[in-house]
Amino acid sequence: METDFYYNINNIALKDFGISPEILKISEAVSEEIAPILRDIEQIAEYNQLKVLAAMKRAYLSEYHLYDSTGYGYNDTGRETIEEIYAEVFKAEDALVRPQIVSGTHAITLCLFGVLRPGDELLSATGTPYDTLLGVISGDNCGSLKDFGIKYKEASLKNHKPDFNAIKEKINEKTRMVLIQRSRGYSLRPAISIDEIEELIRFIKSIKHDIICFVDNCYGEFVEVREPIEVGADLCAGSLIKNPGGGIALAGGYVVGKRELVKQCAYRLTAPGLDKSCGPSMFSNRLTAQGLFYSPKVVGEALKGAVYTSRMMEKFGFEVSPKFNEKRSDIVTAAVLGDKDALISFCKGIQAAGPVDAHVQPEPSAMPGYDCKVIMAGGSFIQGSSIELSADGPLREPYAVYIQGGLNFAHVKLGIMKGLQSLMESGKLLNKK
Repeated sequence: METDFYYNINNIALKDFGISPEILKISEAVSEEIAPILRDIEQIAEYNQLKVLAAMKRAYLSEYHLYDSTGYGYNDTGRETIEEIYAEVFKAEDALVRPQIVSGTHAITLCLFGVLRPGDELLSATGTPYDTLLGVISGDNCGSLKDFGIKYKEASLKNHKPDFNAIKEKINEKTRMVLIQRSRGYSLRPAISIDEIEELIRFIKSIKHDIICFVDNCYGEFVEVREPIEVGADLCAGSLIKNPGGGIALAGGYVVGKRELVKQCAYRLTAPGLDKSCGPSMFSNRLTAQGLFYSPKVVGEALKGAVYTSRMMEKFGFEVSPKFNEKRSDIVTAAVLGDKDALISFCKGIQAAGPVDAHVQPEPSAMPGYDCKVIMAGGSFIQGSSIELSADGPLREPYAVYIQGGLNFAHVKLGIMKGLQSLMESGKLLNKK
């Protein structure tokens, strides 16, 4: 029976997607090898699922909370209840969860401009931030922190980890906020684990107790059983078209943390003095709540896919980060392809396995916030959704592809096999290990 089952799956993969028998055989072996790791992921997903469900129960989430508001959005009890649930899930004093937040970068920007003032200093404790934040911090003549007289410093990483000595040297009386980027961005350094975030925050506070520790939580939600606020972060932000939206929320972002800080971020989102009392939900309450409910399970599926991705890419001789059996604190896998054409070819394979626009081919193009062309592949139901399977990378050395997301494990497996098949057909596939 099991042989027939694998035969039927492989027959579809071969007939409808052109996956070679060689790749299918290796995929079967990898799936069996990683099975114990996948069981551990399922336990974390179950814990986080119950945590979300308990928060919804405590907030008395009701059917009428799923309706939406228009105009000013006054008295939107659904929006208020969802924010109460987010605060409970992330163990924060307050939350701001809005469809008007257009991206993770936007959510982070709200926190930076909401809290920092001219003369303050921002320190990045995890090296150079993600590309799209660089313009926010130091862009010329664009309303950046630099334009507003807010200084910026960064402590470079040491062996891909926060350098505590460098951080201590950078902190001074003007240091108002420390930024901790949990995920890797377009770099090969590993994600920062919750335990490491806890140690880092404790160290920073021991130097200057009133520093605001702000965590960019993008790609990290529900990967572990704790979130940054639980280990001392004052403020935390992310995107709803990544982990916490569960592939269902159509747009939006969130900020969680201390009540006064969240209020300041709300002033930046709307206008000073308006607080959180306005902002229409506009068709988003149902999908935001339902997306959060599905999120732990979906993140678990993405993590299973990430483990599979690492092992498959290793099997074909590519350097990956993290390795398949290493601890993960985000849903991203980086694979060094070492060649521009290989990067493009792999992304085209991922696109060809997508549920949407599988018939089109991604091409490198200029993207706002990046200093080089970027290729992005996904075929997602929601534009730019990176909790759905996607692969992208900047066209620069070492030509690494960053693979994340996957609403279900089966799709990730097919996508990776299709990416490898594309490399094989283009002559860019390395020798198997």
